[in-house]
Amino acid sequence: MSWQRYCASAPDAMRAGEEFADVLECGDMVLLSGPLGAGKTTFTKGVAKGLGVVERVTSPTFTMVRPHRCHNDRGIETLHHADVYRVETLGEVLDLALGELVEESGVAVVEWGELGASVFGRVVMTVRFDIDDDEGRLLSVDGPLAEERAGALDEWVAR
Repeated sequence: MSWQRYCASAPDAMRAGEEFADVLECGDMVLLSGPLGAGKTTFTKGVAKGLGVVERVTSPTFTMVRPHRCHNDRGIETLHHADVYRVETLGEVLDLALGELVEESGVAVVEWGELGASVFGRVVMTVRFDIDDDEGRLLSVDGPLAEERAGALDEWVAR
């Protein structure tokens, strides 16, 4: 099953990310997939806002993983924002130890997550970004974790 939401603009994608934060729980890993410029970082900025991150969120392309302190009443203390675009081997993805980072009170959002999806070894949710002819984005959410959160995703789509 897949949940879809259309975003006509960058502000729409940011709002979709902010509202998507309501779907997340401690330990979740979200893989973002789509071409360059599709809005993955913009969406992540929205997720960060929804989780109460107050610092500036930028793409961690060169640092690979950037932790952000969250301020919310849901128990999610850290957003681990990862970008594996420059990763060349699955071993490098394993070295990031993202699964271990989110075990306690964190969540991870991984840009270019499809590159390492096979090594995460956990239930994940994937958000795919497709650009249409009008430069809008169709966000499609699926995966085993998405199915567990069907009710919350139904609400996310309806907003």
